[in-house]
Amino acid sequence: MSGPGSIFALSSAPGRAGVAVVRVSGPLAGAALTALAGPLPAPRQAVLRRLAFDGVQIDRALVLWFASPASFTGEDLAEFHIHGGRAVREAVFSALLRCGLRPAEPGEFSRRALENGKLDLTRAEAIADVIDAETPAQLRQALRQQDGALADLYEGWRVDLIVALGRAEAAIDFSDDGVGDVEFAAARIKASEIHEQIQDHTDDSGRGEALREGLRLTILGPPNAGKSSLINALARRDVAIVSDTPGTTRDVVEARLDLGGYLLSVADTAGVRQTGDAIEAEGVRRALSHAQGGMTLLLLDGSAKDPRAGLPADLQADLTIWNKADLGFTRDGLSISLKTGDGLAQLIEALTEKVRARLEAGSDAPALTRSRHRHALGEALAHLRHGLDAPSDQPELLAEDLRLAMRAIGRITGRVDVEELLDFVFRDFCIGK
Repeated sequence: MSGPGSIFALSSAPGRAGVAVVRVSGPLAGAALTALAGPLPAPRQAVLRRLAFDGVQIDRALVLWFASPASFTGEDLAEFHIHGGRAVREAVFSALLRCGLRPAEPGEFSRRALENGKLDLTRAEAIADVIDAETPAQLRQALRQQDGALADLYEGWRVDLIVALGRAEAAIDFSDDGVGDVEFAAARIKASEIHEQIQDHTDDSGRGEALREGLRLTILGPPNAGKSSLINALARRDVAIVSDTPGTTRDVVEARLDLGGYLLSVADTAGVRQTGDAIEAEGVRRALSHAQGGMTLLLLDGSAKDPRAGLPADLQADLTIWNKADLGFTRDGLSISLKTGDGLAQLIEALTEKVRARLEAGSDAPALTRSRHRHALGEALAHLRHGLDAPSDQPELLAEDLRLAMRAIGRITGRVDVEELLDFVFRDFCIGK
């Protein structure tokens, strides 16, 4: 990231549009607004102004002024809502450059908001998630995080760790006054409570990350059960090649789709069977490997004499479906016909319920949404476990582990000074944020 100064960026989507939004932040924001649009308007009120620079008219636009500290970044901030043509945008950018501003870098507006106390890291990440949300469920989770649900949870643990650390430090300072044992015991009880709460939070089967990134659903089954037809039906387009020849699908073919408001990454895989073909055998291995860690749908040919022939005896699935109902058979469970479409609506409904149960379980508590959070919480748990094993006559060991656990949790919200972490978090932001 570049250093301080006044910055500008296009905050709306690039390309030709009816309206484009140019955002300006920093100590020169007010001067730039005055240079292009005349006197500063009342804060937070949109006004229509003629934009011009050095006597050359640029556009007629709405402008807004947000005086520090009551702005998104905490700095003086201005917005120009201009017509979205390229010539207008370039003219505004050129004028802002001549006013002494520079183009913003990815995530720089949000980073300034964080550095000025307007956001914590979890809320900043939530802004990116709101922009990237593809489904209603993703949007709900992102908005909840933006409202501070995760930040409040993690900050609560950090404050509790400060309390426990104070107790441990008291045990060190008053070890000879008969107070040390009492304070050590209190610190240990508090540390144990926090450990249990963090453990419960992380034992979530990755539901928050799956909701944010898309839940992986692997379609398994023997050759010619209809797996490729099923992924095409779910995606409503030709994703996989459909053929009567066994072994047509040899690699993992994936499609992303919105199922009942949840993002799924659905994978068609090679038919699972014993085979002497090295390439097909590798496809089977990849199919079984891909099924690990996500949800699985087992599709079987209900008309076959032995539908499970060639399948591993221990193969388990979240949902088992019988295909080729048009051929006439009786099976326990849901039967469908991918040839006629019969039962497909019921399949989608059953699958949606399975996905909802997987992703919304325990939804009263905010979900852990990023591997960065999980890694930091894992570190905190390890330090707490180590500290809880400290003997009562060595409270300094517990105190050090509490300090390290507190620092690990602080890295999630940005309550510690780690420049490298900030660069990592903001490097993938869009320019105008």
